[in-house]
Amino acid sequence: MKEFDRTERIGSELKRELYQVLRDEVRDPRLGNITVQEVRVVRDLSHAKVFFTCFGGEEDAEEQARLLNGRLSGFVRHALAQRVRLRIMPQLHFVYDASILAGEHLSHLIDVAVQGTGAPTDESPDETDDAADASSPASSAEEREQPQ
Repeated sequence: MKEFDRTERIGSELKRELYQVLRDEVRDPRLGNITVQEVRVVRDLSHAKVFFTCFGGEEDAEEQARLLNGRLSGFVRHALAQRVRLRIMPQLHFVYDASILAGEHLSHLIDVAVQGTGAPTDESPDETDDAADASSPASSAEEREQPQ
């Protein structure tokens, strides 16, 4: 059984508490619906990268990342420091996580590929063998040898 190291445990705790702070204490209507995906803390606990997603598109996400990294960063960090008992509260760096959108895009591409060319056909194996034989190089050589 693999044990979690200290930075992973702290990241998990920060993620849980950060969700509570953003939901309960931050009253900015520009923030919208934010979901914290992951918090990665560096080994010396001086910085933490917070990956988040939001509903509303990438334009809203850029605005929210600017807001969280700018005006609200001190408030959020202070609120976390009151909830989490750490000697040093890491600096928070909010980064929009586009992996969900990328996953949806790949899923859509796979669906299109399956419906387009990868879908099974109703032809019997004998019909496809005849079509393959007609396009083979041996059959085209026989056609050239026959007089017209």
